[in-house]
Amino acid sequence: MRDLRIVFMGTPDFAVAILDALVKAKFNVVGVITASDKPAGRGQKISESAVKKYALQNNLNILQPTNLKSEEFIKELESLNANLQIVVAFRMLPKVVWKMPKYGTFNLHASLLPNYRGAAPINWAIINGETKTGVTTFFIDEKIDTGNIILQEEVEIDKTETVGELHDKLMLIGSKLVVETVKQIEQNNVKTFKQPEIDEKPAPKIYNDTCKINWNDSLNNIYNLIRGLNPYPAAWTTLRNNNEEIKVKIYDIKKENIEHLHKIGTIITSKEEIKVAVSNGFIIINSLQLAGKRKMESKSLLNGFTFSQNALMH
Repeated sequence: MRDLRIVFMGTPDFAVAILDALVKAKFNVVGVITASDKPAGRGQKISESAVKKYALQNNLNILQPTNLKSEEFIKELESLNANLQIVVAFRMLPKVVWKMPKYGTFNLHASLLPNYRGAAPINWAIINGETKTGVTTFFIDEKIDTGNIILQEEVEIDKTETVGELHDKLMLIGSKLVVETVKQIEQNNVKTFKQPEIDEKPAPKIYNDTCKINWNDSLNNIYNLIRGLNPYPAAWTTLRNNNEEIKVKIYDIKKENIEHLHKIGTIITSKEEIKVAVSNGFIIINSLQLAGKRKMESKSLLNGFTFSQNALMH
């Protein structure tokens, strides 16, 4: 049995769940590396990462380097005398960092590698209409998400699942997979395999343009895009209402596959719902957010907002 000294690297809530699982499994976490504090929100108050908040609550040793190659950071990292590093939703590491520990540095990635390498694997799996995805642990090498696989677990994606729901599901499964991976390393019982060479599907960073709805696309593609961005960063569109143009974020939706003669983007409202005409049906909007307003259910919006007869989403 190896005596492990672990350094954990991560930033968002997804990483917190994994760090918590390691702490609860009584592994020796000698250091936590996370993003620097940043000003955030309207008041530009200094904001700490979710991982830092957790580490403070649990009296874990925290490092927040701005430069992962700096001499000062490398010396601090070496002084921790770690023999295993675990990376979850952090950033690309220089070789001097990932090569440092005796038993290697492994990463948890929220996809079935080699598919969906990149920054936004959970979003793209839903946007592309996948019916399954999963989590993978792998040893880090020179390139992004290409190292030898340690363990993988597959999960189904429900037809109505949003990225928020899938994120939480993968977070729980990922926590168990990381603990299992650490146990195998502890027992010197790891069997890795090379990632297969296939025409893999990428998962690039999501930008504002990625989130814009193209109402001329198919019903299924629009439906998948909106749920693949719900709740964050949210799909958006422009509402033309009389002479006003309003940016609208769209969240909870349903789809209706039915032939119709309406112009694409036409808005049809009743007391209860808002429907947008697309090429082979309708997107039924259950919750949305108009620029400058709070997120609300369509029913609430319809109580105080009037759509003009020629209102259009575009």
